[in-house]
Amino acid sequence: MAKPNGSSQTIIIKKYANRRLYDTSTSSYVTLEHLSELVREGRDFEVRDAKSGEDLTRQVLTQIIFEQETKGEGALPLNFLRKLIGFYGGGGQAFLPAFLDMSMNSFADTQKEWTKAANPMSLFEKQARRNMAMFEQGMKMFMPTLYKASQNEKPAPTNPIMDFQAEALAAMQAQMQAIQDQLKDLAKKD
Repeated sequence: MAKPNGSSQTIIIKKYANRRLYDTSTSSYVTLEHLSELVREGRDFEVRDAKSGEDLTRQVLTQIIFEQETKGEGALPLNFLRKLIGFYGGGGQAFLPAFLDMSMNSFADTQKEWTKAANPMSLFEKQARRNMAMFEQGMKMFMPTLYKASQNEKPAPTNPIMDFQAEALAAMQAQMQAIQDQLKDLAKKD
């Protein structure tokens, strides 16, 4: 896991004999709920025995899951738990961690896609871009010379919506200039 800000510094949590947890990055005692928040934030941490330095991360993460399950916030179906226990000590135990890791990563990726797809603003933005592209195509078909003239006056587009608005304004200005020129010509003839 990496920190959201891009840093991959691992937080060291010391676990004392009295079962208290000490976050060395904040110099404060923390709870299992705090460690749960670190996981949800994508922050990487290791839990070490304060005296021996033994890595206790797996046990503490399992303890967090146990507490969540006993609070009635269970995410693990009984059938899954039974099958998981059945793999301990068997031949499949060696392959199970890699399979579960791959499955959880796939599920997390799918969940991100669902979240992205469910975001109404992303759907709105996509539709707005499609509408602007259709409008731009119409402008090219009905006013090709003015559209080309406005295209030549502007640098390469960076924001399609803003650039198109600027191009449409330039086309209108060119059209106004043409009308003014025609009016001047008419005034000269009179």
